[in-house]
Amino acid sequence: MDSLFERIEDTLDVIRPALREDGGDVELVGFDEGVLQLRLVGACSACPISTMTVKQGIERRIRSAVPEVLEVQAV
Repeated sequence: MDSLFERIEDTLDVIRPALREDGGDVELVGFDEGVLQLRLVGACSACPISTMTVKQGIERRIRSAVPEVLEVQAV
């Protein structure tokens, strides 16, 4: 399971610079039965398009890199 979290974190590390440019970041909260839970922080937590960021940006990239992830949820 550790390698799964390492692959997820590695993928998030690729995404983080774009989020940080806008004053935000993303944290890994948990993973259960194919559902990855993330928390957007900083400016991203209050952004009106944060749902779209998670679903169309982060989820697409993570599912491509880590096939065990079936869905990404912002918590």
